[in-house]
Amino acid sequence: MADLITVDDPDDPRLRDYTGLTDVELRRKREPAEGLFIAEGEKVIRRAKHAGYEMRSMLLSAKWVDVMRDVIDEVPAPVYAVSPELAERVTGYHVHRGALASMQRKPLPTAEELLARTRRVVVMEAVNDHTNIGAIFRSAAALGMDAVLLSPDCADPLYRRSVKVSMGAVFSVPYARLETWPRGLESVREAGFALLALTPDEKAAAIDEAAPQRLERVALMLGAEGEGLSRQALVAADEWVRIPMAHGVDSLNVGAAAAVAFYAVAGHPHA
Repeated sequence: MADLITVDDPDDPRLRDYTGLTDVELRRKREPAEGLFIAEGEKVIRRAKHAGYEMRSMLLSAKWVDVMRDVIDEVPAPVYAVSPELAERVTGYHVHRGALASMQRKPLPTAEELLARTRRVVVMEAVNDHTNIGAIFRSAAALGMDAVLLSPDCADPLYRRSVKVSMGAVFSVPYARLETWPRGLESVREAGFALLALTPDEKAAAIDEAAPQRLERVALMLGAEGEGLSRQALVAADEWVRIPMAHGVDSLNVGAAAAVAFYAVAGHPHA
């Protein structure tokens, strides 16, 4: 059972995991280096715990202590009870859901380990928007994709905003980073995957005509919002696929496009 500790000093060193949560650059560097990430909100905290992440501590405003009582009783990590005002001073923003947890990261699997046991893989290139990362993971989980591979310059799926937008789906879809780009795509092809590049280019085949659900192993490549996949990534692909558009719309937000494409690639969600 965790200790419930009342804290009234925003500079208390025990709250260090939660300081400056709105400073994106600071947190992007600090969290992976220190092996932690922040789960925000009751559902996300519970999903992180259920996924086997070890809890370092919790930061709760008073009204959330009873709601989280069962978690408090189950984990040995300290629980810091603070006022909403103090939580805002520490984190840098109004913590609407009143519950934060600092969780310990797990070692990531290698790309080769994931490719050996999957059939439907998402490959992201240079996706740096945390909202898009979270949305893509949520769709990947819901629509039956098995794993995600990230180029070296993709944003961190465990950054607080990504975790929140995904509603914890980043915990249920395994992911790994490719160490080199685009050379790392060779390891995907060598594992028996067809590399399909999602692009609005009119030279691409309509995704339903490409029938990716019939392929034994598919890696669907997605680029960043606006820029799309790089020329090098497009050249490395086995086939270009597009989502047919109507009413003069040229493309979808990458999160929306990913959901449509995942449905086509997976055929139907896995049970």
